[in-house]
Amino acid sequence: MNSAKAEEYLRKIKEGQVPSHVAVIMDGNGRWAKKRGLPRIAGHKAGLHTLREIINCADEIGIKIMTFFAFSTENWKRPPLEVRFLMSLPEEYLQKDLPALMEKNAVVKVIGNYNRLPRRTLNAVSHALQATRDNTGLIVIFALNYGGRAEILEAVRNIAAKVARGELTPDQIDEQLLADHLYTGGIPDPDLLIRPSGELRLSNFLLWQMAYTELWFTETLWPDFKREHFLEAILEYQKRDRRFGGIKK
Repeated sequence: MNSAKAEEYLRKIKEGQVPSHVAVIMDGNGRWAKKRGLPRIAGHKAGLHTLREIINCADEIGIKIMTFFAFSTENWKRPPLEVRFLMSLPEEYLQKDLPALMEKNAVVKVIGNYNRLPRRTLNAVSHALQATRDNTGLIVIFALNYGGRAEILEAVRNIAAKVARGELTPDQIDEQLLADHLYTGGIPDPDLLIRPSGELRLSNFLLWQMAYTELWFTETLWPDFKREHFLEAILEYQKRDRRFGGIKK
């Protein structure tokens, strides 16, 4: 695909029907590097360029929320050198791109147990959260040290503690209450999930939130994922018939 294809897709996208919230699993960096005889960290570095391009495109077409799976609770099992490099990427990205995000009026948010991150990474994250908190544009969410099951478990524990203290009764526990106790409390569920690299699974990402999310997969590896791929996914989303378990008359 090329830029001409992207412009063609852009013309076809129906105004007012873009998804409000798109989630992305940024997958395939290691395989991209291996195919080129490069170390895995080169793939992660290349993936940053894709991240910038997709954020720009999302802002251009009016998407309100983008959530990127940046580092999972399972990623700590990777080789120490790769983990250290992955931990350096949020710092590098947020330092270099914060001015551009501010210019877009973007809001940076982070979900996950990110207090476990190295201090320099945590400092960069905290600075970005503080700097953008009053902005009103595109919300860019990074899932850092995030796991869907861990998120649900933490929410259940917090609710159970409130019941034990007499602040809640079991009868008050419903879907909305549980959703409010998740990391994403107050954030609408994703309308669309995009996963590059050919893998066809959720990988413990936003398990509760994606009950009715539309899924779109591509063989393209994340560093090769371009604006035209993103627009293709949006076009495909616009063809879907979202019934949420009901029947449209």
